[in-house]
Amino acid sequence: MAGLSIAIIGAGIAGLTAALALAAEGISVTLFERAERIEELGAGIQLSPNATRLLARLNVLDDVLAKAVEPRSVVIRSARDLGSLAEVPLTMARQRWGAPYLVLRRSDLQGVLLKAAEQKDLITIVTGANVQNLSLANDSRCVHVDVRGSIPERHTFSLVIAADGVWSGIRKSLGGPASKFTGHVAYRAVLDPQNAEPFRGSLLPSDQVSTFASPGFHLVSYPLQDGAFNLVTILRGKDLARRWENVADIAELSTAARNVSPRLSSLIVQAGPWHAWPIHEVRSTSPWSTGDRIVLIGDAAHALAPHAAQGAAMAIEDAMLLARLLGGSRDAGNALAQFEKLRRPRLIRVAMRGQFNHFAWQVGGPAALVRNLILRTRSGESLAADFDWLYGYDIGKIALN
Repeated sequence: MAGLSIAIIGAGIAGLTAALALAAEGISVTLFERAERIEELGAGIQLSPNATRLLARLNVLDDVLAKAVEPRSVVIRSARDLGSLAEVPLTMARQRWGAPYLVLRRSDLQGVLLKAAEQKDLITIVTGANVQNLSLANDSRCVHVDVRGSIPERHTFSLVIAADGVWSGIRKSLGGPASKFTGHVAYRAVLDPQNAEPFRGSLLPSDQVSTFASPGFHLVSYPLQDGAFNLVTILRGKDLARRWENVADIAELSTAARNVSPRLSSLIVQAGPWHAWPIHEVRSTSPWSTGDRIVLIGDAAHALAPHAAQGAAMAIEDAMLLARLLGGSRDAGNALAQFEKLRRPRLIRVAMRGQFNHFAWQVGGPAALVRNLILRTRSGESLAADFDWLYGYDIGKIALN
């Protein structure tokens, strides 16, 4: 779209990917980030092929690969006896789905995206910029962005993309829905290489993503490139302060894991410190855009619980599709309407898959016995086929109106 100028609010994975994708379409972007220094909090991240193929198109995949581990499989184990229930092969990901499956630190992914953005003439990055207000101009043909920084400023753009996360201030200012606490809390830790040593091998394989399933409890682990391991477990809990650095009580974790293997219990204790944050979702029929001037993407639009490991992938898909639509349209309003129409069904299906995963991992009683029986009778090939719709999806090839 010729002459379009765009502001992006938030320099996380969604915002940085959107900036790179728009620049690739020849569109100038100003990226506003509240923090003085752009850095990602959290620990590890999984990137499935539906995301990594898009990073390849942005010419950043090689840099991501240099900081990632490419696991050979995802294995589901009993948390009680550590026996294998099922294994999904990933060594064939490049052949089956056309791109690799990767695990890495969130900060490394964001660092790669940031470095690429800083090298683009069409991208301007402004840090320490707290966006206070968005307002349409009198003729409604542009948006004023009021920024509080060292010197308050007003900027004017054709379009604003809000990528400011699950607790989006932009969504709130537009009258959108508040995020909803799911009743669950995610606990994360990174086990450093030295402390990981006693657990390497069957408990912490260096080339697998492992899910340990138990009634009311599950733990996911995967290797990081430096020999550390990312660990995450999700438990019922209270809605904590809305920040990422809440220090978790190890006693809560130990109680939740009281029926698991002693080795797994020991791993949980050794892995500290654990950090906790409340899992919020944004699942609403409220529109993601206001006319043709403001649009929400990523968690700001549709935050999902992490049970399908698709939060980052959905943000990357959003960014690439939106850039494709804006780059090929003369009508921003039509582009934004198409964006939401095309994305909502996919997000609903991904959310349903996440709900299924969470149920399957934490079910107990007779249902767990049935789950185990079904999983043990299925081949790796048939399990991989279950993910063709998810991992084989190519946002760059879907038909546009």
